[in-house]
Amino acid sequence: MTNFPVVSTGENVTRQVLSDHPEMMVVAFRFAAEGAIGALHNHPHVQSTYVENGRFRFTLGDEEKEVGPGDSFVIPSELIHGCVCLEPGTLIDCFTPRRDDFL
Repeated sequence: MTNFPVVSTGENVTRQVLSDHPEMMVVAFRFAAEGAIGALHNHPHVQSTYVENGRFRFTLGDEEKEVGPGDSFVIPSELIHGCVCLEPGTLIDCFTPRRDDFL
């Protein structure tokens, strides 16, 4: 088992790869404060997101949705997306294929 570092991705936001394989990667994004931002972005990977705890407002293309503990959804390849933390918490994201830029 490999230990991956915790990496800052913005103010009050970190990511840590939990496991990876060329075809899939699991990553924890931890938001330490209300108002922390997961910046709008897109990528070629299909992403699933599971809300372990906390509350978040996601922008998914032209749509906004609020999610909380136990919620999950899939983000298609190339869709512009991001979030704002409403209550501190953790998102568990899976990417296929693996995000080589996270290694």
